[in-house]
Amino acid sequence: MGQGILLSSEGTAVDFMIHGVFSYELFGQTLWITTSHVCILLVMLIIIGFCLFANRAMKKATEVPTGFQNVVELIVEMLDGMIGGVMGKYAVNFRNYIGTIFIFILISNISGLLGLRPPTADYGVTFALGIITFVLIHFNKFKHQKVMGVLKGYCDPWPIWAPINLIGDLAVPVSLSLRLFANILSGTAIMALIYALLNKFAYVWPAALHVYFDLFSGAIQTYVFCMLTMTYISDACNTEAG
Repeated sequence: MGQGILLSSEGTAVDFMIHGVFSYELFGQTLWITTSHVCILLVMLIIIGFCLFANRAMKKATEVPTGFQNVVELIVEMLDGMIGGVMGKYAVNFRNYIGTIFIFILISNISGLLGLRPPTADYGVTFALGIITFVLIHFNKFKHQKVMGVLKGYCDPWPIWAPINLIGDLAVPVSLSLRLFANILSGTAIMALIYALLNKFAYVWPAALHVYFDLFSGAIQTYVFCMLTMTYISDACNTEAG
């Protein structure tokens, strides 16, 4: 496709770049709906559709789960176990956020299996996730450690380290977003190059590479992003650190 929404080829060219789909005017500025927006919408529709089916299944839940109820309960139990194991007593306050970004990032990462360009291969998406996490970290840091505790943390172990600690804090959203973005984009680019270079010979066997780059690597990067998020937030909530 010329717009690059799908990783398909025309001749020997495969376009995995971000393109504008259509533009519109707002307050005198030209804004674009890009292929990333379209793919995010499709991912959201998948998640919303799953939630609707899950809601219907849980309304008819039985004491002994069967069928789709098993799947829903397994997902919830796995997420609760992961979040509780890392965040401990703070898990109950953040399981909705962590569970939401885990599902969104995972579905986005593996959307390449459906022929989509993963939304997380767009830095605008991963940086937004990093900023949300950054705000949440510092909100809880000031909430639990208070202003003096935060200032004390910046001056640990000596006041001369304050600028370095501050830079380290400001680097959090950049490091979180770049790690996720770079890993997903690299897999997307490699698969696009394989289809472009091998063209007619790229049938069936690239599925194994999709399993690695989209499924395995995508799941690992989802876990890493959420694990770091939970660690940062737990540290921010820990009053002993201040």
